[in-house]
Amino acid sequence: MSGDDIKHILIALGAFAGIFGIVYVFLMTRSRERMAMIERGVDASIFSGNNAGSSTLKFGMLFVGIAIGIIGGHVLHDYYGFFKGTSFLAMIFLFGGLSLILNFVIEQRWARKK
Repeated sequence: MSGDDIKHILIALGAFAGIFGIVYVFLMTRSRERMAMIERGVDASIFSGNNAGSSTLKFGMLFVGIAIGIIGGHVLHDYYGFFKGTSFLAMIFLFGGLSLILNFVIEQRWARKK
């Protein structure tokens, strides 16, 4: 094993440890907050999650937007000579964000109908 291999392994382990730490802190903080609210007698209906909308639609639209962004980045790179990193990253964020905005508009229309 060379020094580069060890460096790559340490970077991967650090990334996974960082992600695990963030998720753990988030879940533990949320749990403590909920327990404190229950102890104080606050209405527990806010935990039901009925007002969250359709998460399936949201994630579906986001992933379709990301896929369109990847295709758009490829087109910009191949046909217009943009730098690869810039074109892919810009298009992924652009179309991913547009899909989330469109999802928000759709959910607002559904809320008005109800």
